[in-house]
Amino acid sequence: MAAVALSGNLANKIIPKHGALSIIYIKSASYSTDGKPNIAAYKRGTGGRSSFNGIVATVFGCTGFVGRYVCNKLGKIGTQMILPYRSDFYDANRLKVAGDLGQVLFTPFDIRDEASIAKAVKYSNVVINLVGRDYETKNFSYTDVHVDGPRRIARICREMGVERFIHLSYLNAERHPQPLVLKKPSMYKISKYLGECAVREEFPTATIFRASDIYGSEDRFLRSLATGWRSHGNLVPVYKNGMETIKQPVYVSDVAQGIVNAARDPDTRCQVYQAIGPKRYLLADLIDWFYKLMRKDRAGYRRYDMKYDPIFFSLRVAAANMLSPAYPFGGLHWEGLEKESTTDRPEKGVPTLEDLGVALTQMEDQVPWELKPFRAYQYYLDKLGEFPQPSPPNAL
Repeated sequence: MAAVALSGNLANKIIPKHGALSIIYIKSASYSTDGKPNIAAYKRGTGGRSSFNGIVATVFGCTGFVGRYVCNKLGKIGTQMILPYRSDFYDANRLKVAGDLGQVLFTPFDIRDEASIAKAVKYSNVVINLVGRDYETKNFSYTDVHVDGPRRIARICREMGVERFIHLSYLNAERHPQPLVLKKPSMYKISKYLGECAVREEFPTATIFRASDIYGSEDRFLRSLATGWRSHGNLVPVYKNGMETIKQPVYVSDVAQGIVNAARDPDTRCQVYQAIGPKRYLLADLIDWFYKLMRKDRAGYRRYDMKYDPIFFSLRVAAANMLSPAYPFGGLHWEGLEKESTTDRPEKGVPTLEDLGVALTQMEDQVPWELKPFRAYQYYLDKLGEFPQPSPPNAL
């Protein structure tokens, strides 16, 4: 029998070869640097939350919108997690219950501090980067968060011998985007594109997810349209009245499941996946449906082209950004409007979440529940069937 050393994160296999048995030793977290078996890293258990599946994952951006879902799904299948955080510890501490006792560890880090990044990935065989920013702050620009940060993390992961690196990007990222609402090209789109390039340069076998608008609990897609800062009562200003923007939103749990499935499948190395929903909708139809679900379409609801509303730009958007020192009120900011007005253009031939075995969630099944807290006159206890369920928008 011949022994052949390969790299990967699979368990030991015995396969027939020319009538004999060839034992293939797989170098992974189950082996220490000197080649001796690491008993503590062996898979054990039946595969549930109280098991260990052989994956030690570091999740950057664990306290964010997508990160919380990813950590929960990783914990369900017995993953040991190292969760770097830069906020108050109690914002991250709630993720401890995602895994079994002792399987979720925390470490403080700064995206500009290489030592803290190296400490976070030192014992991991999978690293997932979910760090992102919808708006710039005085401390972090788009370039800091979307380009320099991923480049630094990817480089350190390569130097530390991490086997898998997964990076979350944006579907409409491009080097030279056409400005829609803004007077100049969107730095959000440009920085996301450059971030992908940086990750590929530093970690050539990285897996990249390009996500469309992600919706779910505490999202910044549904809630940015539902908040009172976004509209004048029931008057909703939209780029070109929403008639020239096509969206393909995706549910956050589906994105998280795709990331987890990619982490478990070594064949996803070097691949790019498009995290898009099952259907495409006209933005105007989506907004009309949202307001019907919130029961705000009865008292003078009207959607109109935002270019005819100078007050919206000069007062509402400017005030939302000036009044808050940390984040714009209601998630209303210029780059957010630019992203909202952008048509999703998935590339043909590029695999999607369905190619990772994810059963996509239909918006018709999830959005009514997400928008229920935003209903008008919440104190009114309606009778069963008093308000008919609005018909969902037609898919394109």
